[in-house]
Amino acid sequence: MLKKLSYAVGALALLFGLWGVYIRLFEGEQSANYGSYIGWGLWVAMYLFLAGLAAGAYMLAAFDYLFNVPQFKGTGKTMLWAALVTLPAGLASIGMDLGHMERIWKVYLQPNFTSFLTWMVWGYTIFLILIAVSLYFAFTAPEKKAMKAVMWIGFVVSILVAGGVGFLLGGNAARLYWHVGLLPVQFPVFAIASGAGLMLLIVGWFMPNMDEKQRGDLLWLLAIISIATSVAKLYFLVADYTQSLYGGVTDNLIAVNYVLNGPYAFMFWGVQIVIGLLIPVIVLAQPKLAKNGTIAGLMGVFLLIGYAAARILIVVPGQVAEMMPGQAEAFYGPKLTLDYTPSLMEWSVTSAVMGFALLGILIGMDYLLAYFSRLTARSTEVKK
Repeated sequence: MLKKLSYAVGALALLFGLWGVYIRLFEGEQSANYGSYIGWGLWVAMYLFLAGLAAGAYMLAAFDYLFNVPQFKGTGKTMLWAALVTLPAGLASIGMDLGHMERIWKVYLQPNFTSFLTWMVWGYTIFLILIAVSLYFAFTAPEKKAMKAVMWIGFVVSILVAGGVGFLLGGNAARLYWHVGLLPVQFPVFAIASGAGLMLLIVGWFMPNMDEKQRGDLLWLLAIISIATSVAKLYFLVADYTQSLYGGVTDNLIAVNYVLNGPYAFMFWGVQIVIGLLIPVIVLAQPKLAKNGTIAGLMGVFLLIGYAAARILIVVPGQVAEMMPGQAEAFYGPKLTLDYTPSLMEWSVTSAVMGFALLGILIGMDYLLAYFSRLTARSTEVKK
């Protein structure tokens, strides 16, 4: 029932999103609400979320293939597939934010390696290749040294690309809300947290045939990981905000108050804190509830919603402070404002990306992984 519902949600999200994708591709960015002052909006935030999700999924696959954690046995292929789906989804989201998507080839054939964005594009490309190669070896040679070597390289790269996003933001000294030394350290933690939330959803709702004891033990272990990373996230949040408020730097005060008391207060208190943190921590701290697949999967959804909201609350508030006094009043126009709410077209495109990711994971689990397993088994028999 839950899987059918998820298929329906994914299909409806994708159908609704096709309108936004059409508008973006054929009419450009006129219908988007980001502009000259706030240049990064919903699509950039969802790129951070989905790319982090891919990195986290790969890290958790390593628990099976590298670290041989018994509870994770047999889940590696699924998490690698999830990474293979969510990374392109994240790159599609950031692609929609680009003014000239057709020029992406330049970063490969005419790269500027003094730009960190170039390193990020190359890093994601390498990571995507490593995910695909890891998945191939997972079917053909899961116990061989080649698989271990690729997984170790991929594990390190997953941490680097996750942290690289924090460096990209934090390295911008003009944006004091982002210019925090620990921001690159925080993002790998966010990645493993997002991966754990995704895995709670997948194991809880979409893997009912797993051995009952292993499934219960795995859900409980994922609950512990989710609680630990949620507490770590809360600590980072409190540390960042209290330092900003205590320091009294104008740009930081504007950004933090924008989150705590301003237009995004409900997203922070209601979505990120209550739905994305307090409810999952309280529920998952109880072993009986954490081992219930339906409840654990629902808490995974709550965690993912909270982490997606957290990315928006990182991206947008960092741009609301004026870069120079009087900037907001100097010029007037639809794209010349320090207020930002995503337009319907932006939500539509994000809906398409999320629908694609959800359907991709489900179809892969139900059909592609099983097909490749049978294909590999027949190939092995022929060789024998």
